[in-house]
Amino acid sequence: MFMFGRLITAMATPFREDYSLDVKRTCELAEKLVAEGSDGILVAGTTGESPTLTHEEKLELFKAVKETVKGKASVIAGTGNYNTKESIELTKSAEEIGVDGILLVAPYYNKPPQDGLYEHFKAIAQATKLPVILYNIPSRTGVNILPATVTRLANEVKNIVGIKEASQSTDQVVDILRGLNRDDFVIYSGDDSFTMPLLSVGGYGVISVASHIVGREIKEMIENFVSGNVDKAIQINKRLFPIFKALFVTTNPIPLKEAMKLVGFDIGPPRLPLVRAGEKEINVIREALRQLSLI
Repeated sequence: MFMFGRLITAMATPFREDYSLDVKRTCELAEKLVAEGSDGILVAGTTGESPTLTHEEKLELFKAVKETVKGKASVIAGTGNYNTKESIELTKSAEEIGVDGILLVAPYYNKPPQDGLYEHFKAIAQATKLPVILYNIPSRTGVNILPATVTRLANEVKNIVGIKEASQSTDQVVDILRGLNRDDFVIYSGDDSFTMPLLSVGGYGVISVASHIVGREIKEMIENFVSGNVDKAIQINKRLFPIFKALFVTTNPIPLKEAMKLVGFDIGPPRLPLVRAGEKEINVIREALRQLSLI
């Protein structure tokens, strides 16, 4: 199995009602995720509200989660942003803490061209011995890491070992796979609803949001697909599809934090500029949870 496993949870960051970091609840959440099937935990990613976390808070989270899981799951640190120098500094600090890998999102807002993306990711990867997963999410960053750029990086920089692909394009996934000259580079789905399509064209797994709620079921779905029991995997995907969609009824992780509260594992509010879900969104989330008999 690949070093990080097939099911990685993009962990939400628990906050208290005053929006301060709740490290105790973070550790409890990490334990829950491991118990429910997560092979890895991504800390301070999009779902973890990384843009609102300070450098110090991120390091505190990396350390707390690493100490909590005690090797039972890999810990991947979200260390990338729109500033290459800052990303390198955070990556080096995360490596000193002992995380198992890093995730680097495409720089957002400044919208670099493809050569800029290449140089950005290469510079960070060469500053660390840790394995690196790229993160392509054009809907948030405003820039698409094109397959040619991904394969150029993968083929030239050996510690770049995978990508979280949230373009929702199977064509893009296949183009990446066709351009690789190595067999140890993997592609994760960046959206729960895209996991099965991605697996069907050669992807590896998912960096999931819904695994906070239905981790065991997602693990079962992937394992069935990989073992050749595709019909069973299809049925699980169909059953889980409403919760996959409900968790994105508004900006992630707003729905997730509401869902966690509804199932009895409150992890607090999102931080501004995100706000709590409205009644319309809550009703959609509640109905999806009811369909799965989770409330």
